[in-house]
Amino acid sequence: MVYVIIWDMKTLAKFIHEKREELGLTQKGLAVASNIPLNEIEGIEEGKTLFLSVTRRQALAKVLKCEPEEIKTLEKDISENIISDEIIGSLKELILNGAGGLKCPKCGAPLVTRIAKMYDLEDNLILHPKAHCTKCPFQIHS
Repeated sequence: MVYVIIWDMKTLAKFIHEKREELGLTQKGLAVASNIPLNEIEGIEEGKTLFLSVTRRQALAKVLKCEPEEIKTLEKDISENIISDEIIGSLKELILNGAGGLKCPKCGAPLVTRIAKMYDLEDNLILHPKAHCTKCPFQIHS
């Protein structure tokens, strides 16, 4: 899978990428130095992770030689404009039923959707609808 990151404005993804590059670190190097899993570092730089826990923010700031507040100012708080459970439920049903072309209820941009297949302890298949917006921080993660 290839990701194209648009660097036209200062984003969390761009900031972390630039600071990492300035220090000559690879993503794996940053992951090891900050004790954060590589897939999380990749998610941040791909723009999929828009909000960090205090612990993650502090670990990254220490390795990237910046203040945690610099990172925090670039994060997107997804608690703003909370979407109702009814709308989320409807979107989950649409995803499970194979509907395409779904739009974000927050900003109207296209949603990237998928169905995660998991098994319970009795080996029964359980389907979990997932989605994230291509533009804003909205996501569904059952």
